[in-house]
Amino acid sequence: MKTRNGFSIIILILLVLSNLSFAQSDSLNIEGTWLGTLEFVGLRIVFHITKTPDGYKTTLDSPDQGANDIPGGQTTFSSNKLDIDFPIIQGSYSGVYDASNLTFVGKWFQGGKSIPLNIKKTEHEIKLDRPQEPKKPYPYNEEEVSFKNDSAGIELAGTFTYPKEGKKFITVLLIPGSGPHNRDEEIMGHKPFLVLSDYLTRHGIAVLRYDDRGVGKSTGNYASANTKDLSTDALAAVNYLKTRKDVKEIGLIGHSEGGMIAPMVADESKNISFVVLMAAPGIPCDQLLLKQAYSIGKISGESETALRKTMKLNEIVYNIVKTEKDSAKDWTKITNIANLFYESLTDENKREIGSVENFENQLKPVLTPWYRYFIRYNPAPALEKLKCPVLALNGSKDVQVSPKENLAAIKNALTKGGNKHFKIVELDGLNHLFQTADTGLPAEYGKISETISPKALELISNWILNKSK
Repeated sequence: MKTRNGFSIIILILLVLSNLSFAQSDSLNIEGTWLGTLEFVGLRIVFHITKTPDGYKTTLDSPDQGANDIPGGQTTFSSNKLDIDFPIIQGSYSGVYDASNLTFVGKWFQGGKSIPLNIKKTEHEIKLDRPQEPKKPYPYNEEEVSFKNDSAGIELAGTFTYPKEGKKFITVLLIPGSGPHNRDEEIMGHKPFLVLSDYLTRHGIAVLRYDDRGVGKSTGNYASANTKDLSTDALAAVNYLKTRKDVKEIGLIGHSEGGMIAPMVADESKNISFVVLMAAPGIPCDQLLLKQAYSIGKISGESETALRKTMKLNEIVYNIVKTEKDSAKDWTKITNIANLFYESLTDENKREIGSVENFENQLKPVLTPWYRYFIRYNPAPALEKLKCPVLALNGSKDVQVSPKENLAAIKNALTKGGNKHFKIVELDGLNHLFQTADTGLPAEYGKISETISPKALELISNWILNKSK
């Protein structure tokens, strides 16, 4: 499950720059492309600077996060000092030119924190290494399709791929994780659903993948939707597949939140032959978020004291959202708790977070339709109703949907419901995206060239083709 904060750069450690020698270079031409890497985080940052009659203009790329052309606000260069702000992501850069190294030595600032970022001019195009991304022409048929979700009054667009040989195919619908995604479930320069659909179709399985509502060619408004709303989009896709004469049987593959939606759809439709759950939630979702925040913070080096304190705050906030039906009363209670929590922080913590208003703003997403539904949701009842064959898999290094707790909960729910046709697999060394990973942290996703581990692809394909044998 991905975070729903859009573009953000994770700041881990503060450093103070010292003992650096700077030479004057008033004649420096700063127009062009400047490249640097956030220290300790390892994310590449690219500034594209141009000069206009009104002054300098800058756009920012974070290629390892798949974010491009983020517009800058004000760019100033004077006395060898470069300052650029990016209001849309509440970030900024400040650096001083070191002529001896042809480098701006400075810091990136965001979310009340800073991290060293030195940038150097480059003439090279910044490319991502994504060796698994398939290249056209494909050895199978590809069809642009659309279908309606009448209950929501929207039309969804997608891609249907199917083998060139044969007339009727085992068919899977791919259901993406949280956050607005295109049909490839694109994230940090990776296209997991493109790679997955390509692999499956090459092995004789037809695939439908679609743009989320309000994304790509699909109509509708993603921001106002909760998980239940999104499940009706997937159900509309199933109903579309039922109309196709080349579809023999229909299965669902849900990733992350999509793995929560898949059982909802299977419970609504009588036409689902099997379900594959990739890093799907099994425990109550408020507990899932608490575990996720703790795991990411722990690996990132936060102290146990700080982690426990933050977890306690989150528990209180989630309980307010779960029990209070009036959002205005919700917010009053949350701001009161936030103020008490803020006052308990050290001066250093307050400087890192910024103002109390900034801290409160970080809590506002819990009042959105998606969060309100998600925090209250328990996947177990829908899982208990699944009677078709189920494959549930997760990576051992998943820090967003912890494998131990969630796979065990999925197994318990399926067993309780009397399902005798399921397989539970924890894949060693894989993260939430099923990449071979080092730490498993989300910041690592874009730096890994692998999109999906071949062992995960092979496992899913073989299970689908042999599930009834």
